[in-house]
Amino acid sequence: MSRTIIVSNRLPTKAHRTAEGLHFTPSEGGLATGLGSIYKADDNIWVGWPGLEIADPAEQEAVTAELKADSMAPVFLTQDEIRDFYEGFSNETLWPTFHYFSQHAVYEQTYWEAYVSVNEKFCQAVLALAGPEDTIWVHDYQLLLLPQLLRAARPESSIGFFLHIPFPSHELIRVLPWRRELLEGMLGADLIGFHTYGYMRHFLSSVAQLLGCPSQNGLIEAGQRSVLVDAFPMGIDYDKYAQVAESEEARESEQLYRDALNDARVILSIDRLDYTKGIAERLRAYEQMLRLYPEWRERVTLLMLVVPSRDQVEKYRALKVEIDELVGRINADYRTIGWTPIQYFYRSFPLEHLSGLYRLAEVALVTPMRDGMNLVAKEFIASKGNLPGVLILSERAGAARELSDAIIINPTDTRQLAEAMHEALVMPEDEQRQRMSQMQALVKEYSVYHWVKLFMDRLAYIKIKQQTLATDSLGPQALVQMRADFDQAEQRILFLDYDGTLVPFSKNPQHARPDEELYHLLRALSADPRNRVVIISGRDRQTLFTWLGDLPVDFITEHGVWLRAAGEQEEWAMIQPLTDTWKREIRPIMELLVSRTAGSFIEEKEYSLVWHYRRADADLGAVRARELVSHLNFMASNTDLQVLEGNKVVEIKNAGVNKGVAATRWLATYPADFILAIGDDRTDEDTFQAMPAHAYTVKVGETGRSFARFHIKSHQDVRRTLRALL
Repeated sequence: MSRTIIVSNRLPTKAHRTAEGLHFTPSEGGLATGLGSIYKADDNIWVGWPGLEIADPAEQEAVTAELKADSMAPVFLTQDEIRDFYEGFSNETLWPTFHYFSQHAVYEQTYWEAYVSVNEKFCQAVLALAGPEDTIWVHDYQLLLLPQLLRAARPESSIGFFLHIPFPSHELIRVLPWRRELLEGMLGADLIGFHTYGYMRHFLSSVAQLLGCPSQNGLIEAGQRSVLVDAFPMGIDYDKYAQVAESEEARESEQLYRDALNDARVILSIDRLDYTKGIAERLRAYEQMLRLYPEWRERVTLLMLVVPSRDQVEKYRALKVEIDELVGRINADYRTIGWTPIQYFYRSFPLEHLSGLYRLAEVALVTPMRDGMNLVAKEFIASKGNLPGVLILSERAGAARELSDAIIINPTDTRQLAEAMHEALVMPEDEQRQRMSQMQALVKEYSVYHWVKLFMDRLAYIKIKQQTLATDSLGPQALVQMRADFDQAEQRILFLDYDGTLVPFSKNPQHARPDEELYHLLRALSADPRNRVVIISGRDRQTLFTWLGDLPVDFITEHGVWLRAAGEQEEWAMIQPLTDTWKREIRPIMELLVSRTAGSFIEEKEYSLVWHYRRADADLGAVRARELVSHLNFMASNTDLQVLEGNKVVEIKNAGVNKGVAATRWLATYPADFILAIGDDRTDEDTFQAMPAHAYTVKVGETGRSFARFHIKSHQDVRRTLRALL
C-alpha cells in the first residue's frame, strides 16, 4: 500500500541530552504544529533531523528505533553540518534573501557546499525508505535541492514541495550566486506549493527570467516534464485549538493572568525572536499610541512574548538588546505604581498557557515585516470561541490574503499601527464579534486537513496530467494502423502545420518556401476527393497563398484569424471581427528590443506582431525573449491580447482566436471519419486539444510532452508519414 513520506529539516520531535540520557519533546514551529496531526495516519512517516548532534553509532541506533515507533526516521547531522548548512546557508543566506532582508545575507561557498551535501544526505535517507508507489512531500527552504536529487534517482516518483516562507521577487533571487541550482532543485517536484498567489507569481517570474522555462496557467514546461505551481494557504487544526481554549487549564491560566494584570485591557504579541517579525517597530507604535491617546495609560497593557531563537548569532543578539532597551525605556517613561505598560516574557509557553493568553487578549498584534503565512493569527482566532476580539494583521503576512476582517496595516507605518490599536480598543463589541465570527468560519473551513487534502489532490492531478501529456512514438505498428483507418475512411481531413512541420525552420522566414517534393506531395494528397488538406499555420495569409494558393487546399492562417476553403468564391473570411489598434502601443516595445538584439526582427501580420530571434545569438536571444514575454504579459493583462511563445519567436495577438477554435469550426463544417493533425510547437497544442479522441494527433520535435497521441522527430518524418498514406 502506498504511503506519504514527509521530509523536513526538523522532525516534529526534538531530542535533548540530560544527565539521565536522551529524551524527546515536541518541536516548536508552524510546520510541526500543522502536520503533527497528519503524519501518523496510514503508515506515513516523517524524515528529518532530531535537533541534536548524535555521533555515537549505538546512540543513533537507539534513537532510530525509538523514533520509528512514533512514525519518524532521523537524519543525523554533524556539528559542522549544523553550523554551515542550517545556521549558515539556510539561515544566513536563504532566510534573509527570501524575507527581503538581503542586506543581512551572507554568500559563503563553504556554506553552499554544506547545503548541497546535507540535501544529498536527506536524499539517501528518503530513498532508503521510499517505495516506487510512495508519495514524497518535501518541505521548506532548507531542502530546495532535494526534489531534483530525488527525481534523478526516481524519475517516476510522485514528489511535492511546499515553501513555508515567502518567495521574493526575481530581482532578489538573481542576487544569489547559486540561483539556477536552487530553482532547478525545486523544479524536480511535480507540484510546488506556496502560501499565496503573490509568492507563486514571483516563482514563475524567476523561473522564466533565470531559467527560460515558459509557463501557462501555473504549468511550467521543464524539459520533458510539466511542473504545476499553485497557492495553498496553510491552515491549523482548528478544533484542537478551540478545544484547548475551553479546557480547565486554559481557563485557569486566563484567570491567573487576569488577576495579575488588575483588569487592564490586554494587547497580545507573540513572536519568535527574528528581525523579520517587526517586534521593535511594534513597540515603537505602542509607545506612540500611549503618547497620542493618553487616556489609555493605566488602562491597557501590552503583553509581549518573545520566543528565544538563535540569540547566540550577532544580529539576533543585537535585536534582543534593542527589544530589551525599548521595553525598559517605555516602561520607565510610563510606568506608575499600579501599572506596567509592557509585560515582557522572553521564553516559550505551553499550549494551554498560550490558549489562556489568547482568551484573555482583546487585541492580537501580528505585524511581521514579512511572513510566509503566520499561524499565530489563526491560532488566536480559533481560541477566541464566543469571546470578542480584534486581530491587527500586517499586510505582508500571507494570512492577510485570507483574513480580510482583521485590521490590515503596513508594519513600517508606526502611526498607522498606533491608530489601529486605538481603533481596536474602541471597536464596538458587536462589530468585534461579527468580524471574529467571519474569520473563525474561514479558519475552520480551511483547516490544516483541508490544506493537506487540497495539496495531495493537486499532486495526484498533475501526475495524471503528465500522463496525458506523454506521447508515443509513431512507430511502424501505429503507422500500419493509421494507414488501415485511412483506407477505410470515406471522408478524411488532414490539418498540417507549415514551419517546422512540412518544412524546416529557416533563419529568414521568407526563405522557407515549399520545395518541389513538398509541392508534389500536397498536390497528390489534395487530388483525392476523399481528402481535405488544411494548411493551418501562424503565417500571414498572403505569403501562404502566394506559395500554395494554386493547390486545392484549405487555409487557416495567423493562428486562426483568416480562413479560406479550397475552391470557394468568397475568398478569405475572418473567424471573428478583430482590431489592430493595439499595435501602436506594442510595436515600439518590440522595436526597442530589436535595437538591442542584433539579428532579431519584427514580422507584422494583419492582427499580430511577431518578434523573431532565430538569427540572434542564442543565449542573448533567450534572455531578451524572457524580457519581452514578461513585458508583453504585463501590457496584455486586462486586455483581449495573448502572448504566444514559439520556436525562436514571440508573438502577440488577439486572444480568443487560435488554431483550435478554427479547427473546431472546420470539423463542424466538414465532417470526417479520419482525422490527422500534425504540428510542432505550442500553438499546435490548441489544435491537438480540439481533436476528437479517435483522431491521429502527431507532435513534431524532440520532446515527447504534448496533448498529441504520437510524436515524430522532424519534417522529413512528416513527409514520409504523408507519403505512406498515398
